Amino acid sequence: MVRSSGIGILFVVIAACSCSSVPAGLGPLETVPELDPSRYLGRWYEIARFQHSFEKSLVGATAEYSLREDGRIAVLNSGFKNTLDGDYTSVKAVARIPDPTRPGRLRVKFFRLFEADYLVFGLDAEDYSWALVGEDGRGFLWFLSRTPEISDELFERMKGIAIGQGYDLSGLYRVPQKER
Repeated sequence: MVRSSGIGILFVVIAACSCSSVPAGLGPLETVPELDPSRYLGRWYEIARFQHSFEKSLVGATAEYSLREDGRIAVLNSGFKNTLDGDYTSVKAVARIPDPTRPGRLRVKFFRLFEADYLVFGLDAEDYSWALVGEDGRGFLWFLSRTPEISDELFERMKGIAIGQGYDLSGLYRVPQKER
C-alpha cells in the first residue's frame, strides 16, 4: 500500500528550504559545471543525509528520475517507514534546470506549489555513479549512489567534498539500504 504520510510537514520543509539563506561567511554552493540530465536519469539510493522531519523515519530511500515529454524531469522519492520491511511511502515532484549555463542548479517543484533548490555539487563525471546534493543554506544534504552500498573510501571522499563546501557533518545520518 502506498502512503503519503507527512505531506503537511514536507510542504512546510520544502517551503523553508526554498527560501533558505547562505550562512554567514559562506558563499553559494559551487555546483558542478556540467550535468547531462539524460545521464542523471534513473534510480539513486540515499547513502547518507541530514535528518529532517519529512524523512526522519525513512529507510531504504531512493530517488527515481525520468524524462517527461515536456523536457522536464519527473521525480519519485520513496522509501520505507522505520524498517526496510516497513510501509512504503512516496512523493512525486518535477525538476527543471532554470539556467542552462548552470546545469548543476536545479529547481524541484512539489505538489505544484513550492519549488526547492536541488544543487548538485559533487558528481562522478565519468559514469554518474555517485552524486552530492544540497542547497545554499547548508541545511539539507544527500549522498546519492547508483548502488545501495558504497566503499568506505568513496564515503570519506564524499564527506571531504561536502566539508570543503562548508557543510558541518555532525548530523550526517547513514541510511539503511536494500537492493530494489
